[in-house]
Amino acid sequence: MSQPIRSGGRIDAVPPGERGNTRDNNSDGERGSLSLFFAVIAACLLMVIGLTYDGASKVRATQRADLAAAEAARAAGQQLAIGPSVTGGNTTARLDPAAAAQAANRYLATAGITGSATTTGNTVTVTTSVPWKPTLLSMFGVGPQTIEGHASAQAVSGLTEGER
Repeated sequence: MSQPIRSGGRIDAVPPGERGNTRDNNSDGERGSLSLFFAVIAACLLMVIGLTYDGASKVRATQRADLAAAEAARAAGQQLAIGPSVTGGNTTARLDPAAAAQAANRYLATAGITGSATTTGNTVTVTTSVPWKPTLLSMFGVGPQTIEGHASAQAVSGLTEGER
């Protein structure tokens, strides 16, 4: 430590250049409050970014599941029973249930999507499942989910009243 310096009749224990922090020590109760504020704001911003990013990826997964179900239902809806509806004896289209389910399952297997097809009368209904895993929201406890898609198609003869 340096020798005390005499200035203006008083003795300074520490030279002016070595004084360090000259702040009032009464504000120590607020130390770190700004850091806490920024930590909370940063966590909130990360959550908002996560909701935006992972929300968009969940929408894409839902669209993928629905579109795959719709395409599989379309492929299944084209599987008509060969018989009077084709040879001209009966003008009502009939769906071949076994061929429709097989066509839907074949499409889903080709697309790499898990799903199932059921037929009721001339209507085929396809349900698909697509896995979705959040990227950023997993830090906040949101885990992987299975997104389901649904679609149905109906075999008809000619145009129906609503399609004209």
